[in-house]
Amino acid sequence: MTVEPARAALIDGKTFSAALVERVAAAAARLNQAHGVQAGLAVVIVGEDPASQIYVRNKGERTLGAGMRSDTHRLAETTTQAELLSLIAGLNTDAGVHGILVQLPLPAHIDASAVLAAIDPDKDVDGFHVVNAGRLAVGLPGLVPCTPLGCLLMLKDQLGDLSGLHAVVVGRSNIVGKPMAQLLLAESCTVTIAHSRTRDLPALCRTADILVAAVGRPEMVRGDWIKPGATVIDVGINRVPSLDPAKAAEGKTRVVGDVAFAEAVQVAGRITPVPGGVGPMTIACLLANTYVAACRQNGIAPEPLDA
Repeated sequence: MTVEPARAALIDGKTFSAALVERVAAAAARLNQAHGVQAGLAVVIVGEDPASQIYVRNKGERTLGAGMRSDTHRLAETTTQAELLSLIAGLNTDAGVHGILVQLPLPAHIDASAVLAAIDPDKDVDGFHVVNAGRLAVGLPGLVPCTPLGCLLMLKDQLGDLSGLHAVVVGRSNIVGKPMAQLLLAESCTVTIAHSRTRDLPALCRTADILVAAVGRPEMVRGDWIKPGATVIDVGINRVPSLDPAKAAEGKTRVVGDVAFAEAVQVAGRITPVPGGVGPMTIACLLANTYVAACRQNGIAPEPLDA
């Protein structure tokens, strides 16, 4: 009798994110009922980028669905940097706005780093401000980038106590790689950050109990890079040509992660699929950050949002 190789358990980001949003909505409702504070998120979009328009609409709908205030500021492509900074200054002082998100990319004539730096760190629900990066690095309360926060919540849900595990984070971006490493350090993991110049990357990855792939290169992490039984978090979202030659010729694409899933699923103990893994956690964690920001700005301890 042929024995089929074991397959990794799939970490269902859709189901987990839906449960997280329910918990955030319930906590936000209690905040409003007990203290008269309705958590509010302001999203700013400049220009007519189609993908950005979709993202912003989804964020607005999900914010309202969680019982929070949602304000969307749609600005023309010709908006000057000074005009955008003036809007942000006003949002910074608006007591009804607890979170501010500026949708990227911005038009070329606007300095994105200057705009993000202008957001009040206590309202920076993207977690990109240098002050929040510093708070995370030294272990102070702050707002954490949504994607690594979502990864950590799923890891803790799957594994419980992460203390002592060896985590390898492949990728050193300010948005995912670096904050992911800081979060894992705070959970008492032994953390290695790897990148494009890491020597013998496959061998290093094979030492990981937790492997986080966040490099933006389609299916770079192969199955034989993975330690048997390891937990694999695939942050990548890459569009590649369809496997169907006819569809590929028409420009049709499919979405894959940074991990070669078909290989990895035969080796790992747990793995996030793409799509349906890390992706759905982003907006859920954005709502969680908005709730936490609303509590802190009003001197209220936020409820724990872990399952």
